[in-house]
Amino acid sequence: MQDEDVLAEFRNCNALLEGHFILSSGLHSANYLQCARVLMDPARAGRLASAIAAKIPREIRSKIDIVVSPAMGGVIIGHEMGRALGVEALFLERPEGTFELRRGFALEPGQKVIMMEDVVTTGLSSREAIQAIEQAGGEVIAAGALVDRSAGNAKFDVPFYPLISLNFPSYKDAELPEELAKIPAEKPGSRKAA
Repeated sequence: MQDEDVLAEFRNCNALLEGHFILSSGLHSANYLQCARVLMDPARAGRLASAIAAKIPREIRSKIDIVVSPAMGGVIIGHEMGRALGVEALFLERPEGTFELRRGFALEPGQKVIMMEDVVTTGLSSREAIQAIEQAGGEVIAAGALVDRSAGNAKFDVPFYPLISLNFPSYKDAELPEELAKIPAEKPGSRKAA
């Protein structure tokens, strides 16, 4: 699947938004990818997850025992990645602000994990998820995402496989361009701004 094919999937379901958005990271952007909309069609979600799985080298893919994703955004793509890889999929939650496995989910010591996200902006949430997985006994051997919008700046201690990398500019409050500041900000994500 080429980048234009991925963007077409977002456009076809009105999931590529333009305006003034506050991202989960707290940064502002004129563009927002509403992954919940692109993933609401199970067939599309399955195609996208299969395309991500195809980007992972066979030697890594064959070692993955389980998929773990952070809630809320990573749940659907994590589940579909589990289907694409033929393994189970769990998710982390933040009931008290820190990621943890709940609902009876557990990892076996040394279980090989791919941490799966919907969108990576700064990588902070993904690094926190990786830390929680390791604290729960898993060994994260790869990270994946539907979209890397960090412009390649998100860094992990494991190989990272996004389906698409986009360079939509994002801004701190103090750096907001005048034209963006004139537009009322929306907060379409699943958690409060940092």
